[in-house]
Amino acid sequence: MKMRTLGRNGPTVSALGLGCMGMSDFYGPADRTESIATLHSALEAGVTLLDTGDFYGMGHNELLIREALAGLPPSRRDAAIISVKFGALRDPPGGWHGYDSRPAAVRNFVAYSLQRLGVDHIDIYRPARLDPQVPIEETIGAIADLVKEGYVRQIGLSELGAASIRRAASVHPISDLQIEYSLVSRGIEEAILPTCRSLGIGVTAYGVLSRGLISGHWQAGAKRNDFRAVSPRFQGANVAHNLALVEALRVTAEQRSVTVDLELSADDLAAIERAVPKGAVAGERYASAQMSQLDSEKGAG
Repeated sequence: MKMRTLGRNGPTVSALGLGCMGMSDFYGPADRTESIATLHSALEAGVTLLDTGDFYGMGHNELLIREALAGLPPSRRDAAIISVKFGALRDPPGGWHGYDSRPAAVRNFVAYSLQRLGVDHIDIYRPARLDPQVPIEETIGAIADLVKEGYVRQIGLSELGAASIRRAASVHPISDLQIEYSLVSRGIEEAILPTCRSLGIGVTAYGVLSRGLISGHWQAGAKRNDFRAVSPRFQGANVAHNLALVEALRVTAEQRSVTVDLELSADDLAAIERAVPKGAVAGERYASAQMSQLDSEKGAG
């Protein structure tokens, strides 16, 4: 497993992380036994970065990770770097009610996460989104206090625009920005990625296969409670357009007999760019209500 250091001063983690969200939420029913086996297999293969959110299954995901880690030898358990997002507000049926990143709320959220995970500190702690009612400096300042107290090791960010990233970094060093980035979601290249590079902030990309859209395996017919059923990129004419892009990409892949560890040459990258040009995908990456809450989508900043 290749390893990476997140930013200038962040932890060293596996180049591939395991996003645990789908084990508890958003992609339809999940099997607990299979989820725990997946966590064990990932750690055995050298994956050290586990990503979760306290709102994934309203705490279910953190409890699942705790259960999986509890059955491991101390050396493997201690190698796990746990990244936690917080701040999303939900109700019993699973609905969404905005974000709360007030300093008092930060302390409340972290207390519950520590208990559910069964740990004495969280390796990377990050607000899931920008709370429009709370200056980002106040939120980061509250997490910085938790760093001083030993409850948090590193501060991360999620889905912030360039201006907010700079403001956050002025309060405390930031290990990494978690944000969607893939062949068909390249908006961060214009301002966000250069800002992170200039500030020495790592980027933890999620949705690298665009929720499976460009995997070459996705087929219509979402499972129950699969959020792709309402995702613009998977709707009507959009999905037909986008699957045509995937077929163009498949030709490029087959010509090179690719494997999962393929390193791309300049010619490969040019061929991929021709198959799926920047901005070619149809539909936004989230529904409009969620897009409006993404600070990362509000201009160059």
